[in-house]
Amino acid sequence: MARRPVVLVTGASGEMGHGLIMRLAAVGSYDILALDLRPLDPELSRRCAAVRIGDILDHHLLDRLQSEFEISVVFHLAALLSTRAEFVPETAHEVNVQGTLGLLRLAVEEARSRGRPVRFLFPSSVAVYGLPDLDTKQKAGRVLEHEWLQPVTMYGCNKLYCEHLGRYFARHYRQLAAQAEGSGVDFRAIRFPGLISAFTAPSSGTSDYAPEMIHATAQGRPYACFVREDTRIPFMTMPDAIAALLALMDAPAGSLTSSVYNVGAFAPSAGELAGLVRRAFPGARITFDPDRRRQAIVDSWPEDVDDARARQDWGYRPPYDLDRAFNEYLLPNVARRYAGS
Repeated sequence: MARRPVVLVTGASGEMGHGLIMRLAAVGSYDILALDLRPLDPELSRRCAAVRIGDILDHHLLDRLQSEFEISVVFHLAALLSTRAEFVPETAHEVNVQGTLGLLRLAVEEARSRGRPVRFLFPSSVAVYGLPDLDTKQKAGRVLEHEWLQPVTMYGCNKLYCEHLGRYFARHYRQLAAQAEGSGVDFRAIRFPGLISAFTAPSSGTSDYAPEMIHATAQGRPYACFVREDTRIPFMTMPDAIAALLALMDAPAGSLTSSVYNVGAFAPSAGELAGLVRRAFPGARITFDPDRRRQAIVDSWPEDVDDARARQDWGYRPPYDLDRAFNEYLLPNVARRYAGS
């Protein structure tokens, strides 16, 4: 029996998975195979050709997927995120590294079975960077892909190593084998900044002070920000992140000069974000109560990233700058979400 052609999305019920599946379904060119530890909400499930509940570390599950489906593209979104990873670093390594390795193995086997490359889209993070102090951070300005790669979190270490794994599979796989042949994996990674969504509640990530501030205020709740007012890192909206993933997926392989790309959109300070929220919600109760340990992590990330390579190679252009992101995307949608609460 012929296998059904699909695009695989791991971590499908997460914030990015939800947005990606909705966009892929709207395009209408792809049958979607969704994989997550948790059941998907019915609205999301209806947009998928198939949904499987299970663990990316379960090799038997991955084998069953291969026997049933022909996978042409992998969006590997499943991960244990930054804050949680610091409490269970060994588990984070298992999920984030071993899970990625298992899916790269799947992509190799799928490429050989299909006789064509499998595109592997991997969301990385600014957590791969590690600047040693605030003075260095401020002097560094917009950081390039090859600079300051000394992460201070398990999540950042995991993401950076997986970038190297992907590059190895794409360019150097089994290079000393008697009959060396390419893996067939077309690995493409994006280093995302902090992501802000109007439609899903933040999940206590290390960069989630920005969305937490907005969502809490829209519900009429006070918010004590866990970083200083002068804290500055790059952000982008979730719709722009999804659009970037799809643009990189569609880019011709010959146009790409790297396996890993920075993307960014705006880089306000926490105080500037608070000012925007206070103007939109005059009764906002925002205070600043920095958490020393979380602050130290955020201080190790760059103030901004240089995404010139993405703009040149695959035409990256984020539609939402800070003003548009706040006034046209966040404010109306977040307010509507909590209307009457």
